Amino acid sequence: MTLPKDAFRRFQEELAALDKQIEQRSTKKQTAKQAAMSAMERAKLEFLALRERHNLTVADVVSFFPEEEGIAYLQSLIAQTEAKPRRGRKPKAASAE
Repeated sequence: MTLPKDAFRRFQEELAALDKQIEQRSTKKQTAKQAAMSAMERAKLEFLALRERHNLTVADVVSFFPEEEGIAYLQSLIAQTEAKPRRGRKPKAASAE
């Protein structure tokens, strides 16, 4: 039994419409999240991802940000390296029996 081309065409159109609806739903969710962040925040996140991916130096990062933010970034790096080491767990006291 062969199906008429009309039925196949309608089936393809319905599938395309469903795909389009799913795509629109996912882009709406993404745009809502992106709208919450300002353009500068998005740029920072994208640049930091590029920095990690391409192993950029601190000089590259500092020159990308405005001067104040570059200094703040350097200060955060210094603070991370000077952070106190984590304390280990205290040994459990032996129960006196």
